[in-house]
Amino acid sequence: MIRILTDTGSDIPYLGADALGIEVVELDIQFSDISYDYRNDPDFSVFFENLTRSKTLPTTSLVAPAQYLDIFTEAKEKGEELLVITISSKISGTYGSAALALEMCEYDGITVVDSHQCSYTQRMLVEYAVKLRDESQSRADIEAALLNVRDRAVLSCLLDTLKYLKKGGRVPPAMAVIGEVLGIKPAVAMLDGAVAPIAKARGFEAGKEVLWNKFKADGYDENWPVYIGYSQNKARGEAFLQETKDKFGLTDCRLIPVGGVIGTHAGPNAVGLGYMKK
Repeated sequence: MIRILTDTGSDIPYLGADALGIEVVELDIQFSDISYDYRNDPDFSVFFENLTRSKTLPTTSLVAPAQYLDIFTEAKEKGEELLVITISSKISGTYGSAALALEMCEYDGITVVDSHQCSYTQRMLVEYAVKLRDESQSRADIEAALLNVRDRAVLSCLLDTLKYLKKGGRVPPAMAVIGEVLGIKPAVAMLDGAVAPIAKARGFEAGKEVLWNKFKADGYDENWPVYIGYSQNKARGEAFLQETKDKFGLTDCRLIPVGGVIGTHAGPNAVGLGYMKK
């Protein structure tokens, strides 16, 4: 069976990886004053507790080439096939690390795919690869299928606060203060492999309409599930899921917790949509 390897940019928790029959390598998250262990955080609630307590944002490091090389060398020695699906190369150097390790390993049983996505849309592609693997499709066919759909995947997200964007230097402090006073809720999306702002709404209800309007305008592929992302506040995520299902008559809607890669800048209480455009 083909081994599938992804990274924690996909926000697939450790136990979730076991259930899917895949492996996950970590983009290491370090708080300056608090320790964090991804393996003991099944819904990322510990991460957000640390985030709200920490005075500074955590740092996230890419997966080093040496870590991939160890995994690739083991696969080569065992004659195993390995499919690697990484976080977007425009967000992290992790894809570059995997590509370099593959070149050093000199083994043609490994394929490395840049997902062009992160968080729950990267997870969507990983789960699609698992489905194809379990249908006994070849590594080459799975790679072709991923490359065919990766740029149709859409991630959008509504943030509850500008606080963490300010901490990360992504908005000026004065703008953040004014935005908080006015109740500005920024909406972001993955565009061309990177996270970019798409709108600013006055209040959370107006912000949800921004996501729904984009969802409607994009035209989603009903053959794919719709993922509802949430950061820390599961009740808000569940409510947004139900509202979205009711509004669009969806039958396959899945609630997905958001972890540290997006969560560092989004902060708690965010919600989002992940879907495949037609």
